[in-house]
Amino acid sequence: MENHLTKLLILHFLSGFLLPFSESLGVNYGQVGNNLPPPEKAIRLLRSLGITKTRIYDTDRRALTAFANTNIEIIVTVENEVFPALADPNQALKWVVTNIKPYFPATRITGIAVGNEVFTGGSTELLRYVVPAMVSIHNALMRLGLSQYIQVSTPSSLAVLQESFPPSAGCFREELAGIMPELLQFLSATRSSFWINAYPYFAYKDNPEKIPLDYVLFNPNTGMVDQNTNLHYDNMLYAQVDAATYAMARMGFKGIPIMVTETGWPSRGDQDEIGANIENAAVYNRNLMARQTANEGTPLRPNTKLEIYLFALFNENMKPGSTSERNYGLFRPNGTLVYSVGISSLPAAFSATISLTSDSTKVKAHTTQVQFQY
Repeated sequence: MENHLTKLLILHFLSGFLLPFSESLGVNYGQVGNNLPPPEKAIRLLRSLGITKTRIYDTDRRALTAFANTNIEIIVTVENEVFPALADPNQALKWVVTNIKPYFPATRITGIAVGNEVFTGGSTELLRYVVPAMVSIHNALMRLGLSQYIQVSTPSSLAVLQESFPPSAGCFREELAGIMPELLQFLSATRSSFWINAYPYFAYKDNPEKIPLDYVLFNPNTGMVDQNTNLHYDNMLYAQVDAATYAMARMGFKGIPIMVTETGWPSRGDQDEIGANIENAAVYNRNLMARQTANEGTPLRPNTKLEIYLFALFNENMKPGSTSERNYGLFRPNGTLVYSVGISSLPAAFSATISLTSDSTKVKAHTTQVQFQY
């Protein structure tokens, strides 16, 4: 499989065409910056990547207008400070009429994220509004004849899991025992996906001596075998996804699909942010893109394509927190690539000169023995 993917990438590089990424790959389009280009140019960059799916963190009118007739699917977000009011069915209907109906179907809105990482955000007050708001929004979509086109879910941090290793031990945190079944029941009833933000980078940063870098970067390695299932894992992201699947199964929900709404790797970080550099970011995202091109599933669900959204399109200079938070982008605000992701051309508007190979972004070829102690 690895040789096949390598040959596929080289073939497209040499032929001078854009890599036709899988339909199961999207890129998050955050806008927390004061130097970012307008949505029209962001769209051109997404197209330069061959990307047909994106996610925004609000319902920005200019962005939704710009995405009209582009054939790019888009997930919109009800911000954490907004969605509690939408537990009221009347308010939810007004919100959908104002923020969704005017743009659909010209703008291909395919999902509504109700909040972001609400279950681990530190505000217990928000928790009681999540599912009621989702129900009200879904009912509003039904009333307007849009529910068959737009699914409703809420992205959760991987921190919702009490255990994630081995994957078969996956279970939700005890304090979520009341709310999580309500969420899963809604997702099951509406045939929506469980959305998870999963970052192997965080696990590596916190425990670099015990977690092999090649395992988290999708590089060749011996991987690990879940002794309870005999399933073999050669990368951490798939193990994290399957842990969430097992966690849902423990609550009696076995058929809910999973979508990775965020994953990525920072190209810069503070001194204590081990592994946050251009080389690792390039390897992680390029290897993940190659996996998506092959339409892979996880070991637990090998025949089901895993939909994944990379974070993020741009470096965002106004994001709070550590340096890494402002350096997850594939592109700088001026439209040049932070590192090569296998692109042979970019929109003329940015006049970007990209090298397909460089010493700092070559994929490692060695094999690592994996020893798990986390």
